[in-house]
This record gives sequence, structure tokens and C-alpha cells, in this order.
Amino acid sequence: MDRRTFLGMGLGIGAATMLASCSQGGGAAATPSGDPANATLRFTWWGNDTRTRVTNATIALYTSKNPGVKLTGEPGEWSGYWDKLATQVAANDAPDIIQMDEKYIADYGARGVLLDLDSSVNTDKFLAGTVDTGRLPKGLFGINAGVNAPIIVANPKLFEEAGVPLPDDTTWTWDDLRAIALEVTRKINRQGVYGAGNLFGQDGLMKAYVRQLGGQQWTTDGKIGWKNEDLESYFARLMDMQADKSIQPPSELAEEDSKSMDQQAMANNRIAMTYLWSNQVKAMDAASGTDMKLLRPPAFAGAPTWLWYKASMYWSVSARSSNTAAAAAFVDWLSNSVDAVKTLTAERGLPPNTELRAALEPSLEPTDKKVAAYLSSIESDVTDAGGITPVGGSSFGTVFQRKYQDILFNRASIKDAVQQLRDEIQSELK
Repeated sequence: MDRRTFLGMGLGIGAATMLASCSQGGGAAATPSGDPANATLRFTWWGNDTRTRVTNATIALYTSKNPGVKLTGEPGEWSGYWDKLATQVAANDAPDIIQMDEKYIADYGARGVLLDLDSSVNTDKFLAGTVDTGRLPKGLFGINAGVNAPIIVANPKLFEEAGVPLPDDTTWTWDDLRAIALEVTRKINRQGVYGAGNLFGQDGLMKAYVRQLGGQQWTTDGKIGWKNEDLESYFARLMDMQADKSIQPPSELAEEDSKSMDQQAMANNRIAMTYLWSNQVKAMDAASGTDMKLLRPPAFAGAPTWLWYKASMYWSVSARSSNTAAAAAFVDWLSNSVDAVKTLTAERGLPPNTELRAALEPSLEPTDKKVAAYLSSIESDVTDAGGITPVGGSSFGTVFQRKYQDILFNRASIKDAVQQLRDEIQSELK
């Protein structure tokens, strides 16, 4: 891994030098070694206090059932998680079980850092399409920890205040999105309240848009999968909404990108619609005190939405663990045990194991039941998830945000910003 790629991951130069010594030929063999009943393991994850609480409870449950296994949790925050993990990997001190993200799984999995879990974790009961979200050409390096899907959240209080009906998400179009946002903004006519918020700055919505035009964010062979003209039309819609003031102004949109969820305009009931992933809805409902409505993203008139299921995050195992058998056994238990899923709850998203989801649903909180109903409602519209973020592609979200803001503040034309995005990302790919 060269310095530029590593820095694109937000990681340190010293760790980059060390990690470069890892195998370049793919993950470790799929046959774990060691005694699964006797081990001392470390487990790292990022997340909020709720995630840490339920994960620690799950660790305690597992070790009570497997007294020969000692398991230490290492929670962290997203902002420092990846730099710390890279440093640990480079020093040959990686945790045994790693909560992994889609943006980084190729960077780690393709270089021999992660164990191939294909033969050691049972995925027979997983929802169709949710296993391969963690698969690279040489193995299954991440086990889907929770099912996620793109979503537009709508604030019913603001729609009611405006006297505007909620859209029919089975038929609405991108043009409808703009028209509805404009109507809500004008009818409420209150300073700081808008029909739409931070939609177009999200690469998840960008992915939904280009899929509808026959493209992908990434192809299955790790290439850029969208045409410039398609992304140009995406950003043109943003600027059209800027012109009619149906969406937050540039200064507010830029601030949204750096705010925690409880500080965002949607959480403060000042935005009628925005984009989220489905596993974020619970936090948004709690922050806003509002029972948000969940909508499919818009589509082009008469065209399908081409939705997909995404792993909210993965369970991965370090290929250099001193006991890969025990680490893989723990991941298998997390993925297939009713006891595990009832302790973890749906905090990381609904389980991909359909039998576990059925066992969990009666005890779900109302927001989680709402998300479960949404995921079931879109199942007939779901297709493959497209390519995983390739090696060198983990900087896409950061570069995309920068070019989005260049367009917002007229620092670059849409055409130039899109070409710059392509050139910068292409230079990072291997």
C-alpha cells in the first residue's frame, strides 16, 4: 500500500509503511487454526454508548457459555478508529475480531489482513444478496452484521403544517421531489425551514441515482461505474433546488456535513426530507422526537428504483490472530445465535439471518419495527448491490463531499467538478 492510498484512508504514514509488508495476494486460507474453546481474544468496534453497552453484554453472554474463552472489548469512535486499526495491523497487533466497514474491506481484505470466512461461518439462512456484500474475488472477508438500505426520511409534522400530502414513494420521481420540497417550503414560509436538506451531498443517494441510469458507483471489477453526464445531471438537480430555495442554502448544507445527528436540521424539525441509511432512523427518531416516515428514493418516470441491501457493517477476523478458529467461532455465533441477536438488538441494523430476524421482530421497539417493515416492503425492488469499494477507493466519500461543496459555492462548474472527482478517484485506484 503506497503512501497516497494510505493517506486517502485517513491513516498514518508510519502505519502505511508497515502495512505495505502485508501479503498482496489476498486473504488467508479459509481453514482457521486453533482451539475454538480455549482462547484469549480482542474485539474492536466503533459506535455510540448504546452500541458499546449491548456489545459488552453480548461478550459477557458468550464468555459465560464458553468459559475457556476470554474476550476483551476495544470500543472506539469512528473518527480515530481507522488510524488506530491501521497502526495495530502494521505493528502485527490487530484485534482478533474487527468491526469492518464497506469502504475499507477491500483495502484490508485484498492484502491478506483478513481471514477468509467462507467455510467457517454459516450463512445459509442469510437473506438473498446480503452475503456477497462482504465478498472479494479471493474470499468472504466480512460477514454482514446488519441489513441496511437507502432511504428518504420525511417529517410528517412539517408536511401536516404545510398541508401537503406525503408522497407516494412507489411512484414519485426526481421532479416530484423538487416540486414537493418547494411546496412545503413556500407553504410553511418560516425562516430556516425547508422542504429538503442534505440529500445530494450523500454518496448513497448518488449511487441510487446513477444505478437508475444504468450505472454503478463501482463495477464488480473495481472500476468507476458511472458516466460523467449522469453525475452532472444529479448535481444540476441540486442547483435547480438551490435556485428556487426548496432546499437548504449552501452555508447550512456545508454545516450539516460536520454536525452530529442530534444537531442536524432534520433532528431539529426544520427539514421535511433528507437522506439516511435505514439503520440511522432509530437515532433520528430519538433525536427529533418525531416518528419519521420512511420512503423509497425517487426514480425516473416509469423506471424502477434499483434498490439494494447494504451491510451496515461487517464482522471480520484478523488473519494474524493467534487463534483464528476461536475468532471465527465467535463471529459464527454473532451471526447465527438467537441469544446473540436478542442481546445485540437491531442497533447495527436488522440481522441478515432471516430466522434470527423473525425471532427478534416480536421484541423490536416501534422504530425498529418500522424499519423492518420498510426493508420487507422493498424486497421485490432489490437487485445486486454492485461492486464493493475497491482498493484505493475508500477516499470517494471525502472527495465527493469536497466537489459537492465546490459546486454549491460556485468554486467550480458542475462539469469541471465531476471531471475532477473522476480524475482524483481514478488516480487512487489500483
